[in-house]
Amino acid sequence: MIRKAAVAGHFYPGDRDVLVGFLKQRLKSEGELLPAKAIVVPHAGYPYSGSVAASVYSKVVLPRRLIILCPNHTGMGAPFAIMSEGAWETPLGDAEIDEALATRIKALAPFVEESALAHRDEHSLEVQLPFLQQLLGNDFQFVPLCLGSIAYEPLVQLGRALGQAITEIQGEALMIASTDLNHFESAEVTVRKDEMAINEILALRSRGLYETVQRHRITMCGVGPTIAVVEAAKALGASRGTLLGHLHSGQVTGENRRVVGYAGIAIC
Repeated sequence: MIRKAAVAGHFYPGDRDVLVGFLKQRLKSEGELLPAKAIVVPHAGYPYSGSVAASVYSKVVLPRRLIILCPNHTGMGAPFAIMSEGAWETPLGDAEIDEALATRIKALAPFVEESALAHRDEHSLEVQLPFLQQLLGNDFQFVPLCLGSIAYEPLVQLGRALGQAITEIQGEALMIASTDLNHFESAEVTVRKDEMAINEILALRSRGLYETVQRHRITMCGVGPTIAVVEAAKALGASRGTLLGHLHSGQVTGENRRVVGYAGIAIC
């Protein structure tokens, strides 16, 4: 099964040459790469958050096996949705699903369900693939997970299952949590709320992140994916997070009354 590109030409350039030009301009490696267990990256349109995402992808070691977790913005499909076979299409070619790793994740987390519907129109995972394709060609495999649930305990269970699955495979794998931060409040409020969430991620406090988001009404769409990768990364020995970029949409548009926050974090 080929999952067709749903947001090419909308969230990112649909023309291959324009897309490559955008990526080449921003994907610039400087210094030693971080051996991250997981990364947190934004997923807005490339003009808004692409520079933050590129700064993360440029600064971490990218293995050839990846697990990408995104939120479910559409409300369709299963609450813990996976695709276990086939490939995802972008203007840069087809990115292949890691069937063996996906099958193992389903065995370790039986509440994860096969659900192409959850992935069909979701933008927040698709927009990550061109960065990876530009850096790795199409010489990688990934597992797509779309999470519509923000129930804390199942997210922790999923994270531990991901950690175990990665431990069992031969070689390295990187987890990617796709999330934007606070939505549609003033720049001043968003920066303050973003910093509260970021501090919990940097300290690898998944419970603290969950409670902070709830208590302060932080509209962080990918809190579920982030909780899961924090737990998985800790199971794999991670001890800290490193902030690689943080901005909000008002810094791009000049409109600061209603902004969205974007952060890039490596968990090592």
